[in-house]
Amino acid sequence: SEGHHSVNSYKACMKFSDCYSGFVSTTMGPKDYMVSNTHCCQSDGCNQGSVPPPQNNRTENGLQCPACIVPFQETCPGTQAARCVGQETHCIYFAGRVQAGIINTRFATRGCATESACNTKPGAEVPSASYLYFLRRADCLPAPQISGRGE
Repeated sequence: SEGHHSVNSYKACMKFSDCYSGFVSTTMGPKDYMVSNTHCCQSDGCNQGSVPPPQNNRTENGLQCPACIVPFQETCPGTQAARCVGQETHCIYFAGRVQAGIINTRFATRGCATESACNTKPGAEVPSASYLYFLRRADCLPAPQISGRGE
């Protein structure tokens, strides 16, 4: 199955306390990953201009995390493994609701992430392109080393 690739630029209002300025990378599988670069600001029209695109280093770093993406449910088992890349040193488990237009459904996802993803807290409302994520669960833990390497 061929993954689809999209590059989006997004500007809007959100709670400043839910906003994180900087680079975030998450990987749920070889073709399921997202990198973003965000700039938060707090004055009228301050989001004019553009933010530089994020670096996308896909080099595996020897860490891995339980992985899953489940639509319409708020839990997922993490029976698969994602191999972490670049600066991704943490495992995340995000779950809650996602709103896309009039559709509002549950979601759950697990995988690798940069430590910056740990700034996302339960209760946050995170806008992303045409989606709005309401996070009920946002776990973030250091990723374990892959055991049994070099056998």
